[in-house]
Amino acid sequence: MATGTELQPILLAGPTAVGKSEVALSLAEKLNGEIISVDSMQVYRGLDLGTAKPSPEERRRVPHHLIDVAELTAPFDAAQFVRLAHAAVSEIQSRRRVPILCGGTGLYFKAFLEGLGDAPPADLALRAELEVIPLVKLLDELEQRDPVTFKKIDRQNPRRVIRALEVIRLTGKPYATQRADWSNAQPATHFFGLLRDPKELHARINTRVDAMFRHGLVAETEKLLPQGLAENKTAMQAIGYRQVVEHLRGERPLPETIELVKIRTRQFAKRQLTWFRRQAHLQWLELGSQKTISDVVNQISNAV
Repeated sequence: MATGTELQPILLAGPTAVGKSEVALSLAEKLNGEIISVDSMQVYRGLDLGTAKPSPEERRRVPHHLIDVAELTAPFDAAQFVRLAHAAVSEIQSRRRVPILCGGTGLYFKAFLEGLGDAPPADLALRAELEVIPLVKLLDELEQRDPVTFKKIDRQNPRRVIRALEVIRLTGKPYATQRADWSNAQPATHFFGLLRDPKELHARINTRVDAMFRHGLVAETEKLLPQGLAENKTAMQAIGYRQVVEHLRGERPLPETIELVKIRTRQFAKRQLTWFRRQAHLQWLELGSQKTISDVVNQISNAV
């Protein structure tokens, strides 16, 4: 019988295509675990190929949670993730199994570990008002009303700028004062990050993208458009779908679209690594020719 400490959640993060899913599957089989997806796109039903969801066979091997929990027309955010993830952890532990949180959405890991602060929920009317304002004007307002957030925020990401201003307008307080205080975050007991040599990671990304298109990403996107894909601003952030939608609208031919998806995915992987290195306390493990999936699984299982 496993003890309470043996049932503590294991967190497994890293850039896209590094091999997280393969490690999580083998680890779950070795430790009698179940997997909780920490992926802001895999929550949506229908976003299958472009988000590299686990296959039906993989889901039969190991139970997965927080996949296909939202319709394309429904908003989904970190607060919902935290609620569902903690419920899944408790449910898995009640069966005397080990929860393994696996994914690449850094904010969701942070929110799970440290909370979300006191920021109010989304106000759809106010958000719609902000969305029609040019980004440069939004940034001007943010700089005036909350210079601390202005200095830290990704100014090329309209979604984050709009959310910050939404909170400021709703509360009259700086956004920076209403977020969870992560500056003194304590390391999670079992929080692991996976790395690969950049050239190897890029090759794996290229292979994955080629496979996505070969297996029908364009057809999947065509099927999802009448279901509201283009109207869901969060889902349209998923790399692959936005570029295919643009292709279907005649903005570029398919070969250029495939190459653009590879470029965007490589850029995204680099941003993920930077975020995790700066924002989280992880024990980094390297995969590659010298360390196989099995080696890394053994390392983690010995550490926990």
